[in-house]
Amino acid sequence: MTLQRPYTSILDRLRTVGLRPTRQRLALAKLLFDNGHRHISAEQLHSEALGSNIRVSLATVYNALHQFTDAGLLREIVVEPGRSYFDTNIATHHHFYFETSGRLEDIPGDEVRWEKLPAAPVGYQIKRVDVIVRVDG
Repeated sequence: MTLQRPYTSILDRLRTVGLRPTRQRLALAKLLFDNGHRHISAEQLHSEALGSNIRVSLATVYNALHQFTDAGLLREIVVEPGRSYFDTNIATHHHFYFETSGRLEDIPGDEVRWEKLPAAPVGYQIKRVDVIVRVDG
């Protein structure tokens, strides 16, 4: 039986996408990815980090989340201007957004069907389609 160091899989994940595994990136990635798929705001992650004795500024949390998103480790879900969540599930899927509570819930990608999409503007290709279904709650 071989034992893995606590950060081995996170180290590998960051290195695979070309991100230098700084102490702060490692700590934030561990919080993000060690507990299954989730939707989290920068403020929520910052609070979790402080609660885990990880001293990091909110600006650093935002920077890391955007670096992880740019590297393909996260998806940013913009639910309204100035309010974003970061999703650790990068597979094709959509979301219910509960407007009262601010909660997001996954909708499997195959449960949303398209009869016809508009053609992309000349010189562009559709990268993906994100659907947010807004509900009370």
